[in-house]
Amino acid sequence: MEGNTLFPVFIKLHTLQTLLVGAGPIGLEKLSALLNNSPLAQIKVVALEIIPEVEELSRNFPNVHLHQKAFEVQDMDGVNLVMAATNNELLNFEIRAAAHERKLLVNFADKPALCDFYLGSVVKKGDLKIAISTNGKSPTVAKRLKELLNESLPDDIDTALQQMAALRLTLEGDFAEKVRVLNEVTSVLIENKKK
Repeated sequence: MEGNTLFPVFIKLHTLQTLLVGAGPIGLEKLSALLNNSPLAQIKVVALEIIPEVEELSRNFPNVHLHQKAFEVQDMDGVNLVMAATNNELLNFEIRAAAHERKLLVNFADKPALCDFYLGSVVKKGDLKIAISTNGKSPTVAKRLKELLNESLPDDIDTALQQMAALRLTLEGDFAEKVRVLNEVTSVLIENKKK
């Protein structure tokens, strides 16, 4: 198969337990990405060394728990998702093996071949969230596309989303009729672009 065959999904991290192994600069980047997208995410951070920025960030989120210690397989007890931000090749393979043994999905910083999933570049405006994936090929291209979309999307897009949600609640009829009305109302979004 050609092209990107990844299945896009948005996860309710506040209902799950996430394990982050590593609390250096890359761990900080992963933790920031998790919390920027899901501030109520339940996160356990395990690392021998924890940089001050990770400690500072975690102070603002009572749902983040730091454990300054070496990773042990038992750290995965009760966990639903694993992220690793270590520069230790042997540890990464240990984490991957333990995660797969427990049927857990795992992501590794800058190691696409080891990953079960990737983190995308994210554009967020209110309730609108767009994730961009390059199939692990070029995070830089994803970052540039994120900038382009951020500039292109109107700042008041969230107002339109809230109005559409209110309209949906007022619609009567069967599912097909509701879809027809919503398609008619939102058709202006693409008609303006065609002109």
